[in-house]
Amino acid sequence: MSVSRPQALFTASLLGDSQLKVARKTEIAVPNVQDRKGRIKEIFKKVELSVSSYDTAWVAKVASPDSPQNPCFPQCLNWLLENQLYDGSWSLPRRNDLLIKDSMMSTLASILALKRWEIGEEQVNKGLNFMGSNLGAIVDQKQHSPTGFNIIFPGMIENAKDLGLKLPLNSNIVDKMFRERDLELERIFKCNSKGSKAYLAYVSEGLSTQLYDSNEIKKYRRKNGSILNSPATTAALLSQCHDAEGLEYLRSVLDIFDNGVPTIYPVDVYIRLRMVDRLEKMGIANHFPSEIEQVLDETYRCWLQKDEEIFLDAETCALAFRLLTTNGYEVSSDALAEFNEEECFFSSSGHNLKDIYSVLELYKASEIKTSPDEIVLDTLHSWTSSFLKQGLSNGLIHEEKCRKEVDNALKFPYHAQLERLESRRNIECYNADDIRLLKASYRCSNIDNRDFLQLAAEDYNFYQAIHQKELKVLERWIKEARLDTLEFTREKVTYGYFLIAAHLRDPELSDARTSWTKNVVLITMVDDRVDVGGRREELDNIIDLLEKWDDNSAKEYCSEEVEILYGEIQKMIIELGEIAFRRQGRNVTPHLIELWLTLLRGMAKEHDWVRDEATPTLDEYMAHAHYTIGVSTTVLMTEYFLGHKLSEEIVRSAEYNNIFKHSANNCRLLNDIRTFKREAEEGKLNSVLLCKHHGGFTEEKATREVENMVDRNERDILNLMFKKKGSIVPKACKDILFHTSRVGHILYSKNDGFSSPVEMVSAVKAVIYEPIELPSDTV
Repeated sequence: MSVSRPQALFTASLLGDSQLKVARKTEIAVPNVQDRKGRIKEIFKKVELSVSSYDTAWVAKVASPDSPQNPCFPQCLNWLLENQLYDGSWSLPRRNDLLIKDSMMSTLASILALKRWEIGEEQVNKGLNFMGSNLGAIVDQKQHSPTGFNIIFPGMIENAKDLGLKLPLNSNIVDKMFRERDLELERIFKCNSKGSKAYLAYVSEGLSTQLYDSNEIKKYRRKNGSILNSPATTAALLSQCHDAEGLEYLRSVLDIFDNGVPTIYPVDVYIRLRMVDRLEKMGIANHFPSEIEQVLDETYRCWLQKDEEIFLDAETCALAFRLLTTNGYEVSSDALAEFNEEECFFSSSGHNLKDIYSVLELYKASEIKTSPDEIVLDTLHSWTSSFLKQGLSNGLIHEEKCRKEVDNALKFPYHAQLERLESRRNIECYNADDIRLLKASYRCSNIDNRDFLQLAAEDYNFYQAIHQKELKVLERWIKEARLDTLEFTREKVTYGYFLIAAHLRDPELSDARTSWTKNVVLITMVDDRVDVGGRREELDNIIDLLEKWDDNSAKEYCSEEVEILYGEIQKMIIELGEIAFRRQGRNVTPHLIELWLTLLRGMAKEHDWVRDEATPTLDEYMAHAHYTIGVSTTVLMTEYFLGHKLSEEIVRSAEYNNIFKHSANNCRLLNDIRTFKREAEEGKLNSVLLCKHHGGFTEEKATREVENMVDRNERDILNLMFKKKGSIVPKACKDILFHTSRVGHILYSKNDGFSSPVEMVSAVKAVIYEPIELPSDTV
């Protein structure tokens, strides 16, 4: 048996640069972002929520405890009288066409509140006309349903009958709604899970007198006096019995929002975390470091205090866990154990948008595994990924924006994301006028904001223009160095540059991008001459030349090609060494030479295995493979230009080398999984084939074993990545090694979004060439 020399990491690029014939913008004005940044910093200070006509109507129905014939909150009645829309409905202005059910529910609640106190006859009639004109929406499956619609709306119809109010509803539609309500209640009572009980309490304003149990509902009281932070649910309890805590809660909310109430309060922790998440995803978090740190510090304090605003909501808990962990705070995934069983999580059979987004956030949290025994996250990942995939395939997730978010999350998992592409996807999917839906729709300018969108697009295009100019310089280097004339080479300057520009964007990191790209190109060319051209003597010649670095009189070249290649390797090392000396304050050129020699000697060793038809152990193979994959030379040289001092102590530390080895091994193993069938046919070996040979495994079992090795590597990488305590390696250095592992997934995985040439070309264009163009109505 023989062993093929593993291809270098970046030699598996799919296409040549000739397929990237697109117009290149070379100039772009530096955006004036100060005003936008100032406005965004301001909204960190206060959460802004829209008033909910639905919840305000329920609060308006509460009678005064001292004078039951009068409303307790007359200001809410005034708000309803003053805020009816021109079409007769009560709902958010500029509503989505698929939110008619939401408008119907809010309109009926408002009509009932006015009728309860026998005021606003004109508004009531206009509201009834709106309902009569939109009956079809009630049974339209394409319409988005507010949480609890199937229970609450029929309950309000019964309430209307009690008030002697004739609703313009078709009897067949009403009968169908009551049947659906009864079936849903039957399912909930039969399930009897923790989630179903909480759901029933949340929508309890829709329950009949016979089913309404105030003592059961009070079990869901929050410390602020509310029932599940819902003004409507709390108001409904007050309509059933005296409740001093609930009354005080409603008064406190009205003190903040004047004459109306939101559909959920408080929600500050969630909104601020979602704001941080938005800024990170859109690539503009770097503009707000102190604001984001303040949010995360406060969230961490709340986490340690077991704050119910975090731990009693699945989406908030998952979001807090993910953001805190990825930003270096030590929190336990045990907090998510409550949501580990699908049947106990879902509140109703309908799975509304709140449910879907909660599952999506739980899925994202489950990807952040930092140890081998993450039982909670493994279980969570299993059912959430399955649910989301089924939701896409069976049409359960039909809202377009939600479908796109779920599809992107599944298609581009955390370990296979390139930051700039993720930023672009999030910018292009962002809706500054987005409306969120619970029991009523609401807007929040803290997370749906035009300034986010415009700042992100301007930032993206600004950096992209810089990348275009740098790439032109590198393309000239290829020609001036005559590298484009060499036989058995695949010149990949565009792809090499793309893979680092997708991570490092800032202008001051130009030297780092140059170092990465030149190393990628030169490693690829040496690799090809040996692997494709069979030029072992050239490899030995280059090794000899590097070993005699300081002996200028002894330079002999076995070919013109070696003279060209070695000349560029030497020139690059000298130039980068001089720049690094200025940055680091010490001579790192010997280390740069050492990195190249380690790479080339590893290539020679693997070539010897092929020649001798040897079969190394898996450990022997990997000991060389994590160097010959090219990660050590490319990444470790680049790290000298990331803006941090790298002492000899750091570079030689166990922590530094552990991160590097895990990252490099991942790239090697991912490549092997993808190529082992072809290499088996060619009589070559890789880690999968070595597992099969030495372990006596079947091909399938050997593949699973290598996949398990990748999984263990990824967990170790994340553990080292997010660890702050006792770490001496700068975060930027950890980040680029994690990025390199992600690059391995991009180049070699069959299950990500870059497995076809068309998608790879599209990705390169998106990062380097094609600016983001916003619709005119968002500018």
